[in-house]
Amino acid sequence: MLQPPPAQPGMSEDEIDTPALIIDLDAFEYNLDTMAAFCAESGVKLRAHAKTHKSPVIALLQMARGAVGQCVQKVAEAEALAWGGVPDILVSNQVVGMQKLARLVALSGIARVAVCVDDPFQVAQAEAAAEAGRTRLSVLVEIDAGGGRCGVAPGPEAVALARRIAESKHLTFGGIQAYHGGAQHMRTPPERERAIAFASDGARRTVEQLRQAGLDCPIVGGAGTGTFGLEAASGVFTELQAGSYCFMDADYARNLDENGRHFATFRHSLFVLATVMSAARPGVAVVDAGLKALATDSGLPEIWGHPDYVYVGASDEHGKLHIPSESEAPKLGEKLRLVPGHCDPTVDRYDWYVGVRAGRVESLWPVAARGGMA
Repeated sequence: MLQPPPAQPGMSEDEIDTPALIIDLDAFEYNLDTMAAFCAESGVKLRAHAKTHKSPVIALLQMARGAVGQCVQKVAEAEALAWGGVPDILVSNQVVGMQKLARLVALSGIARVAVCVDDPFQVAQAEAAAEAGRTRLSVLVEIDAGGGRCGVAPGPEAVALARRIAESKHLTFGGIQAYHGGAQHMRTPPERERAIAFASDGARRTVEQLRQAGLDCPIVGGAGTGTFGLEAASGVFTELQAGSYCFMDADYARNLDENGRHFATFRHSLFVLATVMSAARPGVAVVDAGLKALATDSGLPEIWGHPDYVYVGASDEHGKLHIPSESEAPKLGEKLRLVPGHCDPTVDRYDWYVGVRAGRVESLWPVAARGGMA
C-alpha cells in the first residue's frame, strides 16, 4: 500500500515524520555532476543503474547531465522508468519467461529497450516475444567477467551466441555485457585493478573475435561505483553502469583509494532519518529505524555527524545506539541521519524520497519501481 509522504515542501528537516528516506540535494547534485564531468572527460558513456534509485525522476536528472540511458535488473523496473519518460533502458541481466518478455517487448512502443542473454534458450524466447510483438528487440550477450555468476565464457562461446542473435529476423545484436560485481567492494586498489584487468581482457578478446566473425559490437557495458575509472581507462568499455555513486553508502565508503584513505570521490547523499524514541539507560539510545527501515546485509548504518555514536544492533522496529560516556547524549525526540550500509535494498523499503536542502524540505519524489521484483 502506498504510504502518505512523511513531509511536505517547506517543512524543516526536524518536522519530517520518521523513519524517512531523505536525500541531501546539494550532495546528490554534486555526485551527479562529478560523474557527468568524468564521463565527458574520459569519452565513455554513462548508462546509470536504476536498481539503486528506482526513480524516473532521478534517471532523467542523470540523462539531463549526459547519461545515454539507464540499466535495470527487472522488467518491472523497466516499466516504471519507461512510463516515467525514460527513453533508453537496458535490462542488464537475463529475463526468462514469456509473460515477462511480452511485457518488456510491449515497452518498445514508448522506449528503446534491450536485454541480456547467456544461453540459446533465452535467445529463442526473446525471438518469439519480439515476433509476437511485431518488433525487433536488441539483445546483448553477457560474458562472465570474473564474478562467477551469470555470463558465457568470453571468446568463441560468446561469439556463437552473438551470431545466433544476429541471424534472427526479430533480434538485433546489441553488444556485450561484462560486469564484475564482486570487484566493486574489493577494498584495495590492487585488488580492484587485478579483477578489472581480467574483465577487460575477456571483453577485449571477445570484441576482437566478434570483429573477425563480421559482427560489430556497439556496446561493451559494465563497471560500477567501485571500479568505473578502471573500465573507462581500459579502452574497451563504451558504457559505464555505475548506480550507487548518486547516493553512496557506508559500505562503498569503506573502499580505499591509492593513498589508503577511504573512498571519497562522491558524497553521502542518502540517509534514513530516525527519531530518538528511548534513552532509558546511560550510554544507550534507541531510534525508530530497525530492520524494516534499513538493509543490514552490508553492515549496520553509521550515524552522520556523530562518529562517536555507534549503531550496535537492529530489531524489527528499533535501532540500538551506543553512546560513549564522554559524549553528549541525544535527546528524546532528536532526529538523526543514518547512513545505510547498502543503499539499493534500503531504498526499496520506502515509497518516497524527501529532498532536503539547507535544512528544509524542497521536493518529494516517489520511489516508482519499489518492490519491482518481476
